[in-house]
Amino acid sequence: MTQDAPNIPAQQQEWPGSTEELTPTPDHGETSYTGRERLVGKRALITGGDSGIGRAVAITFAKEGADVAIAYLPQEQPDAEETRKQVEAAGRTCVLLPTDQRTEQANIELVDKALEGLGGLDVLVNNAAYQMTHPSLEDFPGEQIERTFATNVFATFWLTKAAVAHLGPGSAVINTTSIQAFEPSEPLLDYAATKAALNNLTVNLAAQLGPRGIRVNAVAPGPIWTPLIPATMPEEKVEEFGGNTPLGRAGQPVEVATAFVYLASDEASYVSGTVLGVTGGKPVF
Repeated sequence: MTQDAPNIPAQQQEWPGSTEELTPTPDHGETSYTGRERLVGKRALITGGDSGIGRAVAITFAKEGADVAIAYLPQEQPDAEETRKQVEAAGRTCVLLPTDQRTEQANIELVDKALEGLGGLDVLVNNAAYQMTHPSLEDFPGEQIERTFATNVFATFWLTKAAVAHLGPGSAVINTTSIQAFEPSEPLLDYAATKAALNNLTVNLAAQLGPRGIRVNAVAPGPIWTPLIPATMPEEKVEEFGGNTPLGRAGQPVEVATAFVYLASDEASYVSGTVLGVTGGKPVF
């Protein structure tokens, strides 16, 4: 699954962005990924599962034998339908659950619908996130700060709280954090802070849920080519996105998804409380 450095031209989209409008087209593992039956029989709820990393996680999980439910914002329905098409092409179930996760009640209802659609729950992937860049502190709107923390931190807390009663020994919770937690960019002040909070939450949850046999880990991606990039960054920053990494390129969503596959599988049965970096060489410590 070797990847070439993508030539990313300057481009911009309206938030939340669309996969169909991305140039070049990202690789979610549709044809590049081969499953090895590592998640047979598992049932996973993946937030932000319509596009980007979430879509790649859904596709790779399906190719490994898991049934999935994906949560996403209602306006992302076209991307969600494409994710379902790819999951079903792998012979697995995909339950679509349009949800705005910014209230505790929404997360309680999300878990209930996932349980109804899947018949149970073995893996929870807290992947949904919001970001928007600004050049200086004074430019960050108050409503953005609230949205960023509600989407990235509060929703993760509420959804895990609602799901944990339905997770048995051997289950896994995986949070998506970011290289921004370790190497923050000033234009992403609020987003970077939420990702640092998620690293802390991951370690704390691992300690608390470990006695129940539930593993909790995080994946910290570096620059990954998803609709979030042209939808939240200035056009000139998008051009050659990821070129400043040691590997010299942006990562593809499927390259991050493989880390989720590992952490969700029984191969990671003694791995908990860790943050696994997929950053193109940027340090995670």
